[in-house]
Amino acid sequence: MGRRVAIYARVSTEHEAQISALGNQIQYYDEKLKQHPDWTLVERYIDEGITGTSIHKRPNFLRMLKDAESGKFDLIVTREVSRFARNTVDTLQETRKLKKMGVEVYFTEDNIWTFKDDDGELKLTIMATLAQNESKKISQRVKAGQQITFQNGVFYGNGNILGYDKVGKDMVINEEQAKTVRLIFDLYLKGYGSKKIKYELEKLGRVTSTGLNRWSESYIIRVLRNSFYCGTIVYRKQFVPDYLEQKHKKNNGEVEQVIVEGRHTPIISKEVFEKVQEKLKDNAKLIVSSNTSRGIGNRGKESIWGKKLVCKCGSSFNRKIYHKHKDGNTWCYQCYKQIQTGTIQTRLNKGLSIEGICDSKMIPEWKLNMMSQRIFDTIWKDKDVILEITNNYLDNAIKKINDEDDPNELDLLRKRKDNINGKLNRLLDSYLNEIISKDDFVEKRKELEKEIKDVNELITELEKKPVAKNTLIDKLNSLKKNIEVNLNFDKDRISDELIDALVKKIIVFNNRFEWKLNIYDKMEEEEDSTILIAKFVFTKDDIQRYTKENNILVKKYEEFYVDLYI
Repeated sequence: MGRRVAIYARVSTEHEAQISALGNQIQYYDEKLKQHPDWTLVERYIDEGITGTSIHKRPNFLRMLKDAESGKFDLIVTREVSRFARNTVDTLQETRKLKKMGVEVYFTEDNIWTFKDDDGELKLTIMATLAQNESKKISQRVKAGQQITFQNGVFYGNGNILGYDKVGKDMVINEEQAKTVRLIFDLYLKGYGSKKIKYELEKLGRVTSTGLNRWSESYIIRVLRNSFYCGTIVYRKQFVPDYLEQKHKKNNGEVEQVIVEGRHTPIISKEVFEKVQEKLKDNAKLIVSSNTSRGIGNRGKESIWGKKLVCKCGSSFNRKIYHKHKDGNTWCYQCYKQIQTGTIQTRLNKGLSIEGICDSKMIPEWKLNMMSQRIFDTIWKDKDVILEITNNYLDNAIKKINDEDDPNELDLLRKRKDNINGKLNRLLDSYLNEIISKDDFVEKRKELEKEIKDVNELITELEKKPVAKNTLIDKLNSLKKNIEVNLNFDKDRISDELIDALVKKIIVFNNRFEWKLNIYDKMEEEEDSTILIAKFVFTKDDIQRYTKENNILVKKYEEFYVDLYI
């Protein structure tokens, strides 16, 4: 009986970077196919220029596993265990999964068949362990090479440092940007804070290393803390704790840092840099010891409203003191993006551009409490109405799914996927036969792989539909119970826990708020899957009455509106 075959190849960057590496591997597999006339090639899965330490970084390997699950082939041919995986656990787990799917793996160089050999798994374990140890040795060799690099003061990174251009392996001063770096250090020593420096740079038209004319305080602080500007390089600010996972982690003392003098030209002196570091430390101590709300990081206690508020510009809100008085502080919320850029009025006062600046007003906390009281009082009175609206909404959703379900759509998508895979194979043949260049091959392959990804997402979505249809009625019955439980609260006691449970988010517009309730519990609803159930108008009289009852001082009474969604 013939075998439906998939070929898996991986061309790594470690020692196969030459242009012929891919062609050599394909030719190798073509010879294997000729030796087995009963084999039918279904598809080639090739990960090019990708590390083998973890399967999660290999998109075509993962695509192959998904196709195996759908029964597209029954045999995977790969050259050796080290091409398949360099992680013993990954190798054994994936071959066992494939075995359950009825898919055998043949490692040609290691002569291992995962079905035929009685001791196949033992052989596989030994070979996978050897491959994993090889990865470990490579990692150790890389680290040894890094030590030499450290000693020579060679710069690591993409070269995106304000004040420098990367020329080959060297960092060369960009004089125009270097003026900006010197200005930042000079202004800070003159007593300017990071926010004042930010405004000054924007006023002068200075730009960041990426050409942006909008600065942030965090960017400026990073410049002030960067010892590279005085000629010193600090290596191992990050490290990789697991050579198999290859995930970088911030170094908080787990690994010893290496500090050396670089071979680049400094922009500022060591004396200036040390003065700035001392000043940064002193300012940090002042912020920590200060009892005022001013200073970086002192925002007062965490509030439930900070978790729920979303600005119309998409940013979150920060809590800050609105008024100080003898009985305590009055709090408000300000758009975080606006805090970073400065308000429109602040920027106008400083002669700065206001293009793209958020114009949201600060929101006093009493206003949010006032809204919540009215909204929860309405919910408590109209529980039955809300339940009826919700049930009707879900019934309509069921009808919509039944109306839109097209049984032929899935077949058409699968045919389209097969068609694209055919194009990929023909493209590869054209490249191997030197009909097209490598650049054309890479560019066209990216386009086709994106098409496959998009089609796979549509297939996955459609395959889930029958499950969603079958379980929606059960979810509806469960939802009725959840709503009854969630809406059974004491209207005179609105706790943070209740707000957290029932309010999904509050979108802030100028003089209008959109409250979106979370009474669907944990159902998987789309973002726009909401319906308007109530509108509220808070008049000047309403505001005056509420603030008087709660002893809140308000200078200006402006009415506002609320839309309530579920």
